[in-house]
Amino acid sequence: MSAVVESVSISPKHGFSKEPQLSILLIEGEGVEGDAHRGRTVQHLYLKRKDPTTYNHSQVHLFAGEALDDLRALGFEIPNGGLGENVLTRGVDLLSLPEGTRLYLGNEAIVQLTGLRTPCSQIDGFRNGLQQHLWGERGDDGKRSRRAGVMSIVLTGGHVYPHDEIRVELPAEPHLPLRPV
Repeated sequence: MSAVVESVSISPKHGFSKEPQLSILLIEGEGVEGDAHRGRTVQHLYLKRKDPTTYNHSQVHLFAGEALDDLRALGFEIPNGGLGENVLTRGVDLLSLPEGTRLYLGNEAIVQLTGLRTPCSQIDGFRNGLQQHLWGERGDDGKRSRRAGVMSIVLTGGHVYPHDEIRVELPAEPHLPLRPV
């Protein structure tokens, strides 16, 4: 199975979930047109309060459709866009990709992975008990892995549609694991 875009979503207001769309337009260096998290500087409200001049490493949120299937199998009703993702993917293991990986979304857009999304407490407000399932096991270092999707920046803008193919381009070695952003 090839890697594809399963769904695309936006929300013009800050909130938890986003609404599925027929397409989205990625803007180079800013994010998704019409989305509350679009901007060259950080738009996440918590981070913006800390330092509004920080570069926005979270312009586009991607989440794996297979992970959404797993959550649904556990009994959570989660629509596409429900976890706040802009792009729901299928056929690519997002969490295993290294920092700096480029994803070619369809014929136009290119995003570069910057890090992991942290499963915040708002997740339980969306679906009670869900947050614990977006944290993985503790590693040897005692830290828990994150399974709430990956964040990226827009290198090349363009339209993205459901069913668009995704091409993965790894960065030069050595590969660095994704860290929280």
